[in-house]
Amino acid sequence: YVTNCNNAIAGTEWDDKPIEVIMANISKLPPAVRNNGGGHFNHALFWSVLSPQGGGEASGALGDDIAKTFGSFSALKDQMSTAGATRFGSGWAWLILDANGKLAVCSTPNQDNPTMDIAEVKGTPILGIDVWEHAYYLRYQNRRPDYLKAIWDVIDWHAVAERYAAAK
Repeated sequence: YVTNCNNAIAGTEWDDKPIEVIMANISKLPPAVRNNGGGHFNHALFWSVLSPQGGGEASGALGDDIAKTFGSFSALKDQMSTAGATRFGSGWAWLILDANGKLAVCSTPNQDNPTMDIAEVKGTPILGIDVWEHAYYLRYQNRRPDYLKAIWDVIDWHAVAERYAAAK
């Protein structure tokens, strides 16, 4: 993703811009940047919030905000899992802070994300779950809901809380 994105912006006004700026202006760029830049941004975030020592529940300010917004941690998991399970085709499920600083759940197709100026729901992602088939096929075949149940065991809530604090 990185190489292909860099190749697509080489020699343009975008070649020295951070990926966040590129994503926020994606409507001005060719599809190769949307697909590869989105793939880079999304996977970098995804891998940053996974850990073999993950699982459990969010605590502290993030845990409090989850309870306030969704009613419970379990309700958040249900909403995110539903967002991922019902995403037609490939895409992502997201926990974001919206423009008002409120937590929200959404999903995006393909390699799109909520930071893009074309996103239906815009915001700062603090957790992203990959629902492309390649993310789960070797272990779960076509059973995306089973993958979405298991992914919570490797979510690093400390890393998600750091993203939450930075976005607040």
